[in-house]
Amino acid sequence: MLLFVWSTTIGFGRQQVEKEAPEGFDQVQSDISHGKLDTVKYTSNTVGTERKAVIYTPPNFDKGKKYPVLYLLHGIGGDETEWLRGGQPQVIMDNLYAAGKAEPMIIVMPNGRAMKDDRATGNIMAKDKVEAFATFEKDLLHDLIPFVESHYPVLADREHRAISGLSMGGGQTLNFGLGNLDYFAWVGSYSAAPNTKSPEMLVPDPAYAREKLKLLWISCGDQDGLLSFSQRTHDYLVEKDVPHIFYIEEGGHDFKVWKNGLYMFSQLLFKPVDQAKFNQYSPLGIAAATNVRGAKFPQIMPDGSVKFKFRAPSADNIQVDLGKKYPMTKNDQGEWEVTTDPLGEGFHYYSLLIDGVAVVDPASEAFYGMGRMASGIEVPFSGDDFYAVKDVPHGEIRQVRYYSPVLRTWRRYFLYTPPGYDHHSAQGYPVLYILHGGGEDARGWGQQGKTDLILDNLIAEGKAKPMLVVMPDGNMPIAAFEERGLQLFESELKDAIIPHVEKHYRVEEGPANRALAGLSMGGIQTLYAGINNTNMFSHLGVFSSGWISQRQNGIAEKQYALMEKNAAKINAELNLFWISMGGEEDIAHDNCEKMLGEFDRIGINYRYSEYPGGHTWPVWRHDLHHFAPLLFQ
Repeated sequence: MLLFVWSTTIGFGRQQVEKEAPEGFDQVQSDISHGKLDTVKYTSNTVGTERKAVIYTPPNFDKGKKYPVLYLLHGIGGDETEWLRGGQPQVIMDNLYAAGKAEPMIIVMPNGRAMKDDRATGNIMAKDKVEAFATFEKDLLHDLIPFVESHYPVLADREHRAISGLSMGGGQTLNFGLGNLDYFAWVGSYSAAPNTKSPEMLVPDPAYAREKLKLLWISCGDQDGLLSFSQRTHDYLVEKDVPHIFYIEEGGHDFKVWKNGLYMFSQLLFKPVDQAKFNQYSPLGIAAATNVRGAKFPQIMPDGSVKFKFRAPSADNIQVDLGKKYPMTKNDQGEWEVTTDPLGEGFHYYSLLIDGVAVVDPASEAFYGMGRMASGIEVPFSGDDFYAVKDVPHGEIRQVRYYSPVLRTWRRYFLYTPPGYDHHSAQGYPVLYILHGGGEDARGWGQQGKTDLILDNLIAEGKAKPMLVVMPDGNMPIAAFEERGLQLFESELKDAIIPHVEKHYRVEEGPANRALAGLSMGGIQTLYAGINNTNMFSHLGVFSSGWISQRQNGIAEKQYALMEKNAAKINAELNLFWISMGGEEDIAHDNCEKMLGEFDRIGINYRYSEYPGGHTWPVWRHDLHHFAPLLFQ
């Protein structure tokens, strides 16, 4: 069984499609009409011999009527009979037709090993036998399809031709189907094997694929060791906005999964399909990238909601705290479950509230946020590739310990060095000093912020200059919003952090080669230390921040007065004063608007950017991605 039993159906255009196959879907029913199986031989000019295929014709087959065709492919250890032996597609289809859930179609089950000795004997992994699966593309297109269309009453156009397959045949399905969209409009892969081409090769022209595909289905079991091949294809298709169904179910690499895949896919064939419903289809989600190794939950569902599952048989009450609290329900095995509302893009802190006590989820990576360790979850979205791990040169994040003469204690900062830093021993680099928010520490920009990946990708694309990025701990013994706390951080930055960086690392000195930026609390620190020292920094970035007059005992007014007195100097010394917000939902938005009003009155030059998303890491990652290319130009 799958993890859930869904009693509802989803409307797909004019059809109703279940979330999974019901019990008995693959059992012979004696009181319905049955289709017919025939084994045929066709001449293969590709192989130079006669080859076999099994052909299923539907119940009440009428030679005076023309039918669409599904080509159904087997795995590496099978042949034209594998589906019959393990999957019983004829039974599945007979039952679907009897229930009025599928369009009548002819199903062709060929031998996908295109060689003269095409039996699954001996070493099935031998080079010639593996290569024969690739050769089958030519045999399929130029020998088998013409044979079927000359011997059976079929609709011989791409919109009435589908291809599907399991494992090795699933890889063939993606390779041949997506590679020949002039032949196939319907493509369905189950548990695609490593023979699957890279996504960039499968879909080199996403616009063309969007135009030609009626339906692209990719399914796999959540415990299948080959899931990564389907996952990478799905990720690419999301990035390129190619509509498809990515269907994950509980199971491994076996016919339980493949039969369910055929049951689900075949119901959609040769009918109008509502692509807007694709993200409602999968009964399971994808394990979050922030899960610890091997943890199945939390799972990201296709609609952006998150399913949590946690075992705690002795607990009386558990909630998931994501800002909004979600009560979990307990089953007979002591497992607690809940599915949230759809979440926004990117990173979210969360905790488990177990009988009122907030704890980290042992299935998730932990992050220092909210003033303590908390769990975190990444919700992928179209457009998040700017911080994806890519095949580009990578820099490093280093942990650096230093003694602070200001605070008279050992402290640390994290340092990003760009690709090639250790090899280009004569090269100096400009430096961005970037500050975290309240409740976080020096780890924030490196872990939650994805600083290294953002800079790696920007540098590889030629959009940002190679630079060092210093991520210090902005927490002081005195509260950061108090004037003394801001003064103390200013001293720490000027008299401890910058001197240590410039003594121990190859940097280009001088204000033209220094930038200072920060989010939230770090934005306040940037406003204070940066504006007070425009002779040290030529670029300032303030993310989701602004002076809070009513909470800061006149600090804002003092700063506005200082800025008004020195407006010409500030404008002359700053090459860039960049201020960004997370839209009206950002808790700092009103304070920022008031501050910008003061800047306008004073005559301070600045650039403003806004990205919807609130007071959250997705906004600040976006800020860094757009701020860094403007630096040191």
